[in-house]
Amino acid sequence: MKVLAHFCAEGHNERMKVIFSYLSMLLPERGMRRNASYFLRFVLALAVVVTVFSVMFHFIMQYEGREYSWVTGLYWTLTVMSTLGFGDITFRSDLGMLFSIVVLLTGIVSLLIVLPSTFLQFIYNPWLESQKKKEVQHSLPAGVKNHIIIVGVSPITRNLAQVLGRYGFYSVLLCANTQQALDLMDQGLHAIVGDYDDSEMYRRLHADSARMVIALDTDVRNTNVAFSLREFSSNVPMVARAERDESIDILKLAGCTWVFQFRKALGHSLTRRVVTGRLNVSQLATFGPLVIAETAVKQTTLGGLTIKECDLRGRLGINVVGLWDHGEFKTPHAETLLEEHMVMVMAGTREQMDVFSAALGRDIPTDEEPGPVLILGGGRVGTAAALALRDRGLDVVVVDKTNIAHRLPGIRVQVGDAADLSVLEKAGIRTAPSIIITTHDDDINTYLTIYCRRLRPDVQIISRTNLDRNVHMLHAAGTNLVLSLASMVSTRIINLMNPGRIFMLNEGLNVFRAEVGALLVGKTLITCGIRRNTGCNVVAVKTADGEMLVTPDPHREFQLSDELFLIGDSAAEEAYYERYWPDRGQHSETAD
Repeated sequence: MKVLAHFCAEGHNERMKVIFSYLSMLLPERGMRRNASYFLRFVLALAVVVTVFSVMFHFIMQYEGREYSWVTGLYWTLTVMSTLGFGDITFRSDLGMLFSIVVLLTGIVSLLIVLPSTFLQFIYNPWLESQKKKEVQHSLPAGVKNHIIIVGVSPITRNLAQVLGRYGFYSVLLCANTQQALDLMDQGLHAIVGDYDDSEMYRRLHADSARMVIALDTDVRNTNVAFSLREFSSNVPMVARAERDESIDILKLAGCTWVFQFRKALGHSLTRRVVTGRLNVSQLATFGPLVIAETAVKQTTLGGLTIKECDLRGRLGINVVGLWDHGEFKTPHAETLLEEHMVMVMAGTREQMDVFSAALGRDIPTDEEPGPVLILGGGRVGTAAALALRDRGLDVVVVDKTNIAHRLPGIRVQVGDAADLSVLEKAGIRTAPSIIITTHDDDINTYLTIYCRRLRPDVQIISRTNLDRNVHMLHAAGTNLVLSLASMVSTRIINLMNPGRIFMLNEGLNVFRAEVGALLVGKTLITCGIRRNTGCNVVAVKTADGEMLVTPDPHREFQLSDELFLIGDSAAEEAYYERYWPDRGQHSETAD
């Protein structure tokens, strides 16, 4: 018997070990085990209450002169507490009925309210969170290199990761929590959960073999990122955004390779498109001798003519590669009519653009001399735009709710609400040739666009946007030109890694470089069908010896060593790669 008892005890201990081992597998984290202990305490307290009620059931039934088993007492207590109330066993006395009410109310609170919420809080939610954590990564696999690390999650960083993927770069976003990472993964992006100020995190991200680290948060946080990164790696290039002028030197001392003030750059980009009333051929991009420029049709003598009738290619060597029509970019054809409200996008050399300005400019009567350029919003973007226009010798008025004249020497500031007609009239909206809307709220920008367009149907309106999805809405509201901070950041980053790869002309419209794929070798501009199949326009060809062929001969055959300069929106660019260069991934530098 002693031997049998010994084996029974041994078996009991083994079973308990198995049970605890199984529970440890179900609850691998210390926090989950602690939560489970809280829940078990509540269940134990609930069991005590059920036991007490079952015992009291017997005493009250004896008081009424009836006798039931202990199992019946437990059965009655659970049916009443769970509100099932079959009614097969009931009390007859007032005492019994009062006891039934107490049991019923206790059951409603404990079983129907407290038990589910306790289970969710201490068991299900922690378990669900642990399952989520298993789905996300906390480090990169071994062997990953030439990748790009983006620190932080925002509309700008999400857009940057998507654009980098489109150009064949592998990027990973460093997130603060699991839910952010899951949301990014649902969008098809790569995300890692970790702390931005932990140097060990950068070891798990293989930062020493990364192509670049990008920090686009606040100046203080970007500085912390730089310090933490440099504790692990001193060689990896790092890009940071600076909001204040004073932060540039601090970020460089912290270890940043490049520091950019993207908002200031956005303000400068907005001003390059301002029409002042005189013939203004705005140079948007230059690639050696190639110049991409635009001008309003109403400032020229070409209004009412077709592309074929203008014959700019035959007369001046200039190629009209696009037209802005009420904010929509269109690819022109020979019979496309040039209307007064349109803006032409042209490709040619500097000399050809100068000849165009001298030969086709429309004389403006003196009584049509424009008023000041209005800037609605005096933040960082608006301030940069105002100072850039002042440096060009233009009259500028900034409308802002606060007096910011101390930041804008030599520029008139109209204090007030830009939605107030009297404020806009004092600023000069009736004679302004252009209005630049620079607030950081896309809803306000849309509202002001509609308001200004109703007041001045003929004025040029330029606006910034924060979110790409609002570009179409701003165009529909009446904006002639939209530029976003997100696209500017993406363009600058890509050009750092591959200089001159792309240049943003407008939101979603780029000049980009692409190698001639095997499918184009031996074909000409006439026979290749690039414009017909993709919507892109070839504006120049760079040969193997470095010669730039601006507005190339349509009968020249493409060579494998040629590099094409094309203009088109993101969809047209992707269509080009898919149709003519499907194997580009083999030539691009991505993560192994």
